[in-house]
Amino acid sequence: MQQPSAGSSDFLDNAAFEVELKFPVHDQQALMERLRQLGASFGEAVQQLDCYFQHPCRDFAATDEALRIRSSNDAAYVTYKGPRLGDGAKTRRELEYQLENEDAFKALLEVLGFQPVAVVKKQRRTAVVTLHDRDVEFALDEVASVGSFVEIETLAAANELAAAEDCVSAIAEQLGLANPERRSYLGLLLDRLSGER
Repeated sequence: MQQPSAGSSDFLDNAAFEVELKFPVHDQQALMERLRQLGASFGEAVQQLDCYFQHPCRDFAATDEALRIRSSNDAAYVTYKGPRLGDGAKTRRELEYQLENEDAFKALLEVLGFQPVAVVKKQRRTAVVTLHDRDVEFALDEVASVGSFVEIETLAAANELAAAEDCVSAIAEQLGLANPERRSYLGLLLDRLSGER
């Protein structure tokens, strides 16, 4: 069945949006303890390699989009993230699919003119907790060459965005987190690398 076009209201109404706030963390153990008090149960850290690609015909940095392949635990996923909406939480449309053959898909992208930009390497520990009537994921990240962060994220339909943004903002305030980092890990890494030249 053909999907509705991106301009149709049915398509937008059914689209999944990622609503996220990210903060630098100076003491992950202390934050993890606070999150455990909220009911979080963290698993073991996993390594993630995120390979980002540049579109052959438009500048993703200018359009605020992202296309990446994530490899983790012998699984790979391709993810598209649309431009950010609004000025509060980082809210973006997200499409993600598991890949059966990562190398073949990378080869397809490169044949179509997509070029690798950079690889973000991180160790991530996650926990999902139901707060404010929403499933909220906490990700504690150690990002190579960038630093330590926590991401507070929930998924929402188009008609739930305001409630989802209020949810992640309230949790951040409850945890005493302020001054969210608006840049992506890719943006932070590229800024770091450009500063070293």
